[in-house]
Parts: sequence; structure tokens; C-alpha cells
Amino acid sequence: MTEQTMNSNQANSENRVLIFDTTLRDGEQSPGCSMNLDEKLRIARQLAAMRVDIIEAGFPIASNGDFEAVNEVAKTVRGSIIAGLARAAKGDIERAAEALKPAERARIHTFISTSPLHMKFKLRMEPDAVHDAVASSVAHARNFTDDVEWSPEDGSRTDHDFLCRCVETAIANGAGTINIPDTVGYAVPSEFAALIDMLMNRVPNIDKAIISVHCHNDLGLAVANSLAAVGAGARQIECTINGIGERAGNASMEEIVMALRTRADILPHQTNIETTEIMRASRLLSSITGFNVQPNKAIVGANAFAHESGIHQDGMLKNAQTYEIMTPESVGLTKSTLVLGKHSGRHAFSKKVEELGYKLGDNALNELFKRFKDLADIKKEVFDEDIVALIDDEVARGDERIRLVSLEVKCGTEHRPPTAALSLEIDGEVKSTFSKGDGPVDATFNCIKELFPADARLQLYQVSAVTQGTDAQAEVTVRLEENGKSVNGQSADTDTLVASARAYISALNKLLTKREKSAPAALTA
Repeated sequence: MTEQTMNSNQANSENRVLIFDTTLRDGEQSPGCSMNLDEKLRIARQLAAMRVDIIEAGFPIASNGDFEAVNEVAKTVRGSIIAGLARAAKGDIERAAEALKPAERARIHTFISTSPLHMKFKLRMEPDAVHDAVASSVAHARNFTDDVEWSPEDGSRTDHDFLCRCVETAIANGAGTINIPDTVGYAVPSEFAALIDMLMNRVPNIDKAIISVHCHNDLGLAVANSLAAVGAGARQIECTINGIGERAGNASMEEIVMALRTRADILPHQTNIETTEIMRASRLLSSITGFNVQPNKAIVGANAFAHESGIHQDGMLKNAQTYEIMTPESVGLTKSTLVLGKHSGRHAFSKKVEELGYKLGDNALNELFKRFKDLADIKKEVFDEDIVALIDDEVARGDERIRLVSLEVKCGTEHRPPTAALSLEIDGEVKSTFSKGDGPVDATFNCIKELFPADARLQLYQVSAVTQGTDAQAEVTVRLEENGKSVNGQSADTDTLVASARAYISALNKLLTKREKSAPAALTA
């Protein structure tokens, strides 16, 4: 029995829904979301800790950086199937196969557009040529692995007869998973469920494959469409942490998993996800990408378990189930506690870091402890969120080409215009400058631009407080755009200007990484 058949039987016989996470591939295509190799590995390890069934690590043909990322994830992550994306072309498939060689279990995910609109204007191919490409690409992928997934891009807008024909051919040529994407987020739940039901009833060999769905959130229906598809027979859902992705994003993994867990009465399906790791994953991704989660976001938002109304508070005190349909602990959320201060030792700090779900080497821990002591001298109260912000800030600065050395700013009513004196370490060399600006932040950014000129436009500057109080750390997000590519940088500090400088520098470092990425050559028939 092949691995794909085992997976199919397992998903169907146990009524289990497989979770296919594409945070590292589709999620990274979100504007401003760019991750370096180390950051991708951190996300991949967290996904494995969550027991995600399949991790789509990237698109190996896209760039050398993407190839390296998929290859390193394949080398280091165990427990999950590692997938690489490939178009219906030999070069794509062979590049994916090469990247996936070290994987404990590897999957090649190949795709081609099938909607009339995409075939005519994007591919410029006739339907028969597309159909032939489905057969040849899947068959070629099977030369490298028993686990092949095939997707008809823009599947929800594809002619039903043609879709059935392509799906049948893909399965006949060895695809063990058939993924149906709602690529542009056009479908509504009843329509999408009917599409899956149609395939289940019309494709003669459909029982030989798992039906997967990949929904986008352009109409805010990605999760609803995914769950409707499960009700119609789909047994794999493709999703991302925090729902990040192109345009309005992808289906949110945490919402899907907790919906299946909470409403097992009408959706009697299980996932293998360790739900207590959800908050950790959400916070990790947020810190890496600089994409702050909206407060009212389901499951992982700051207000998801907050109750302000007097009636709600009264009910909660009497019985939590009056207003909570799941417990905060079930998603890994614990209340902030003031357990550390300026007198806390390294051992206690190390234990707290471990409790928060981080594993750091001695050097990183020592540097972090110094920063914690500095913070404890400034802040009256040190919360878990403060420590998380410190850790994420420190880890994110791992191998930057540009680092902040010092910053001095003069501003206020007696210093007009504001001035900034700044020193940066750039590729090991310390450089300094002095500049003016319309405000203290503008003066600081002008200094950075003088020392490291870049044709980058500031798209976003955002400040939020990590915790409450006037002594709270400021968490700053900066988005830079260059030649159509945007990146986010993020940093936290009790000094808003220091946090601002570090966030801008973080964005510059990510921009340097992004410059190395390029789109793959056009697909030819």
C-alpha cells in the first residue's frame, strides 16, 4: 500500500480532516510579508509542534532563496509531510523534487489554471493542451514521490465538465490529493459545497484521492467555504496562520481547527492539531511579519476572550460557559502574571522563557537576560507580553546586515526643528550622521536614509503598546516599498524612537532579502 493510499484511507476511515498549512508559501505572498531563512525555519518548527499534517514550505523554482528554504525545512522538520509547489512544467517539478530530497515525507504539489478566463488570457492555451499538461505533469511528479497533489487554479470558476475531466485524469496518473482552489475568493458556501458534492458524485475514480480545498478570503468567506466543503466530503483544508495571504488572505487555520473542535455536534470531524500551540504560532508569525492581529480577530485577537459588558462579566463569574464557547487555555492563552522583576535571577528568567514556549541558545539567552534587566529597571511591572516582545525582537535581529548602535534625539518646544544623531553598524563598519526632520521620527529616519540610501518608500508607520500603562513598551511596525515589493519591520522598546529606528532597520534588512527573489520564467506549453 502506498503512502498516498494510507493517507487517503486514514482521512476517510477515521473521518479526520488533514490540515495543510501554506503560511510559508501562499502566506508569504501577502504584501509586506517577507521572511528570511531563519524565520521560515522558526515557523516550520512551530507548525510541526502543532502537528500540522502537511507544511507547504515554498515554491522552489521561484528563486534560489525559495529553493534553499524548502530544502532546509525538508532537512530539519520531522513529523509533518513537507510539500513544494510546482507548475505543470518539468523544470518546476524537478526543482521541487530536488529541494524535497532530504524530507522524511515529501509531497509535490503541481497545478495549472483550468478556468476559461485563465486559460485564454493567462496561459493562452486550449483546453485540450491544458488537459494533456495535467496528465504529463502529474505522471512526471510521480517519478519522484508517491505523494502528489494536483490543483486546478481558479477551480471554482472552471467549467464543471472540464473540471471533472481534469480531476479524473490527475487521479488516473497518480495524484493522491485533488485540491480545489477558490483562487479569487468568489464562491459562497452553498455554491462551493455543491461543487465538491458534484465532484464526489461525477468523477468515477474520486474514491482513490483525498479532496482538498484552498479558499481565499476576498468576500470574507474563506473559512465558511472550507467548512462547507468538509460537510460535502472534503478531507483536507489548506490554510494559514492568522489567515495571512494574498489580497484579503487565506482561510485562517486557527478558526477552522477550533470551529471543528467546538462544533463537533454538526461537524463530526477531527484534526490532529495541538490547539494549545495556536496562540504561540499566531504571536510568532505576527512578530516575524510585523502583521499585528486585529483585536477582534476570532480565536487569537486580544479581545477574543475579553468581557467588558457588566452582564457578560456577571455571567462569566457564575459560569464561564455562559459567554465562552471554548476556554482560553484550549488555544494556549494564559493570563499575564507579574512574576519577574529587577531582582529576578537568570535561572528564573530562563524558566519563564521556557514556559512561554521558546528554546534559546546560551548566547541568545544571555543577551536577552541583559535586555530584560534593563527593561526591569525602567518598568514597574514586567508582564509575559513584555518578555515575548523582547524575545521576538532579539531573535528577529539574528543575522542583520544593518544594526543600530546609538541614537540621540532632541525635540520639543525648545528644539525646532527636531534633530537626531545616529550611528549604524553596516556590514561590520560603524557609520554616524546627524539630521533634521519635521518631527523626531522623521529626523531619525532621515539619518538612516543618509547612512544607507535605498530607493524605498515608507508605506506604513504604526505604533501600539505591548501592555497597558505609560511605561509600556512601544511596538512599532514599519512598511517599506521598493519596485513593487513591500516588507514589514517590527521592533519593541520602552523608547518609541528607539523602537521606530529598529523597526525601520528591520524593514531595510528584509528588503535586502527580498531583492534576491525574482518571479520564475513564464510557463510555456
